[in-house]
Parts: sequence; structure tokens; C-alpha cells
Amino acid sequence: MLSSGTPPDWASVEVAIPTARLPGVSMAGFRQRVPAAVHIGMVAHPSVTVLVDLSAGLVCESHGRRSHGSVVAGLLTPDLRVGGQGAGACLQIRLAPAAAAAVLGGAAALSGQLVDFGDVFGRGAELFEHRLRAAPSWEARFAIVTEVVGRRMADRAVVDPEVAHAWRLTLASRGRRRVEGLADEVGWSRKRLWARFRSQVGISPKRAAQLVRFDHAAHLLAGSHSPATVAAAAGYVDQPHLNREARSICGLTPTAVASAPWLAIDDVAWPAVTVVRP
Repeated sequence: MLSSGTPPDWASVEVAIPTARLPGVSMAGFRQRVPAAVHIGMVAHPSVTVLVDLSAGLVCESHGRRSHGSVVAGLLTPDLRVGGQGAGACLQIRLAPAAAAAVLGGAAALSGQLVDFGDVFGRGAELFEHRLRAAPSWEARFAIVTEVVGRRMADRAVVDPEVAHAWRLTLASRGRRRVEGLADEVGWSRKRLWARFRSQVGISPKRAAQLVRFDHAAHLLAGSHSPATVAAAAGYVDQPHLNREARSICGLTPTAVASAPWLAIDDVAWPAVTVVRP
């Protein structure tokens, strides 16, 4: 989902990731070491994504809705573009639906939406952002997130255990578990699982499976595998099926997905950057 405009020089980007993580939570820090105008697109990911602006320069857009500063992007937020000016920095926090429900007060209402961080985080948002901006290192920022997010996750349980388990099974199977099998596993009827899952996660179990399967395919594409090979490995009927799903989920062809930079933080998606592990 690369946008028009100045493409980022990824060799000048510092990416920091923590050595430890909370269940259902992943983090990464980004710093543009050389001042430049950056405007990129984000590939759909099976998580609710929080982007904390650390340099007062972050601008995010989705289908004409523009937001300045820290934002939250729900599952399947369409055409999400992230930009900035100068030597900016931001902290990315990705939350599984159960974690998002606890940390942000819900996940379903965020589905397909780009919203200001303070509107969903609630009380303490300004202090949380201030602490992160004032922290002297990425390691210190990750520790603050672990403290605050961990406390919220311990204090709240918004998603049914059955729904959370169905999500974990979907992830573990890379989107290949059928809804009927998930319902049997959690001891619910298909109808009940569908209704509860959609009301608490924001998308149906089938759509969740499509998103998880596509995320797996996107990483294979980023690893230079051909679309035909990826289609077979990720469980698509054929390459046209993969093409349709890529268009449906993020509006890209598989070839464009392969060159999109903003996948999960790993050596496949970020081959040319300096990765710092505190």
C-alpha cells in the first residue's frame, strides 16, 4: 500500500523491538534518523494497532479521514496511510482483540476505524504519552507500555474466554480452521460463536480467518516467494483466489504486497533497517 509521494529510505530508519512481550501484545519503535518527508501505507494485520506519536509530527489517513498525533487503527481499517515530516519517531503497539478490549475498552467498535488515541484510551492518555516521550530509551518506553498495558489487561476482562480461545485457534491454524470446528472446540453453536465473536471482535470468525491467512501470505510474499507458491502454501484455492483476497483486504495485488514495507516487525519485512533489541 505504498502511497504516492516521497518513499522512505529504509536504510535510514531505526527499528527497535523488545526482547520480551506480553501475551497478545507486540511493540516496535521507529525513528527516522535522517530528516525527510515520509508517506507510506500499512498492510492489514490481525491486530488493533496503536501508533503513539513521539515527535509531534505523525499524520495518519484512512478513506479521507485525517488525524494528527497518536491514533488507533482497528481491524481492517481501509487504505491506512502514515506520514510524517522531519526526523520523526513513533511507537507501535499491536493488540490482539482480547488485549485491545481490555486496554482500550473494546475492539468491536474500532473495526474498520481510525480514531484518535485519547478518545479510546480514556483517562491517563495524556500522561501515558508524556511518559513515553520523556523516556530516555526504547527500552524504557517498552517498560512503560508493559506496565500500563499489563495493568489494564489484568484489571479488565471484556472478551468471553470462548471468543479469545477461538481467536487463538484461528491464529495457530493460520486461518485454516472452519467456523464449525471452532464452535465445537469452544462448546458453542456456530450461530452463538458467530454472534459473540462479531459483537466482541468486530468482524466475523470467517473474516478473521481470512485476515490471518492473508497475513501469513503477505509474509511469504515479502520473503520473495512467487504468488503461485504462496497461494498453495497459505491454503488458497489458486492464485486468482489470493489475488481477490489481497484486493479485498488491502486493495493491492500480491506483487504490491510483496514490496510493501509495513508488515510485522521481523527480518523478512524489514531487511534493510537497523534493528535494535534492547
